[in-house]
Amino acid sequence: MPRVALATYDPGERPGKDRDLPVLVRELRAAGADAVGVPWDDAGTDWGGFDLVVIRSTWDYSWRAGEFVAWAQKVAAATRLANPAEVVRWNTDKRYLGDLAAAGVPVVPTRYLAPGDAPDLPGDREYVVKPASGAGARYAARYTPGGHDTAVRHLARMHEEGLTAMVQPYLAGIDVSGERALQFFGGRFLHASRKGAVLAPGTAFDADKVAHPDLVPWSPTRDELAVAERALAAVPEPAELLYARVDIVDGEDGRPMLMELELVEPNLFLDLHPGSVAVVRDAILAAAG
Repeated sequence: MPRVALATYDPGERPGKDRDLPVLVRELRAAGADAVGVPWDDAGTDWGGFDLVVIRSTWDYSWRAGEFVAWAQKVAAATRLANPAEVVRWNTDKRYLGDLAAAGVPVVPTRYLAPGDAPDLPGDREYVVKPASGAGARYAARYTPGGHDTAVRHLARMHEEGLTAMVQPYLAGIDVSGERALQFFGGRFLHASRKGAVLAPGTAFDADKVAHPDLVPWSPTRDELAVAERALAAVPEPAELLYARVDIVDGEDGRPMLMELELVEPNLFLDLHPGSVAVVRDAILAAAG
């Protein structure tokens, strides 16, 4: 009987937000595995006692990225970790977008402003400022040139916390065609979803945001799949990936391009795609075996 840990987060007194977790635990147990959800930062857990640790919903990691990467390396030294620790280290810092662009992947143009850098912001177009280590639109906001002073204060707040900022053009196509999330599991395309625009004009960077508004199933185009496959091929140790989510938007020319590559803790949206549950279960069991 394989022992499988699904690494999650501790929601405290609030209900947990991971709808996939109880489904996967139930399905894995029904298939004969000893499966359990465990907060990644639980100090009493013997991770080496599991045959496989799958990072599923460690949704508080971006506040403690250094600690999280160290945890991944510790777990990988004790047992099999999915995804691998080196992939986790690479993917928790969105400067990986530069690596993908250098490999020929069409990526949303991105500049980085580290603490101490001058607040060099666009003066001729709408743009987005967000942290290079972040999730769920945390500390992300959309600005017009007229919002320069607010954006500078936003940058200062992030820099005070030691965060490197990303500056990207706001692609207006997102307001029309949304953002598409292509999911891969066990090395194969699993399913896709589309969500609406997350960043509404005027929303403060530190305001709570709905990370996946108006989410619906999506059938990816051939071009979207091609961008996703090119991005995944450029990942360090691509053959070792158990899961991946490729977030795609339309560029100014209408062609698909990569927004983000989620290799750490992507929501699988299994409630929207119940037919994928068995595929995910079997891929986890195969990895544990």
